[in-house]
Amino acid sequence: MTADHRRPVKRSLTLRGHRTSVSLEDIFWDEFRRIADQDGKTINGLASEIDEGRGDIGLASALRVYVLERALSRQP
Repeated sequence: MTADHRRPVKRSLTLRGHRTSVSLEDIFWDEFRRIADQDGKTINGLASEIDEGRGDIGLASALRVYVLERALSRQP
């Protein structure tokens, strides 16, 4: 993995009708998209679900934790 792939990239999302931007590393964006596709959801829809339950942590952190938890749940 090159250093460029480890830098967060800012992308826009729409959460319940409001635009926001989130900075995540490509590996997290790629896996987040894969999870949304696997679950039959849009990335905005899945992000909205995560946003609703994230409490007082930042959205980017909540998305990273969600992706990591999903990845760990697939391990034997």
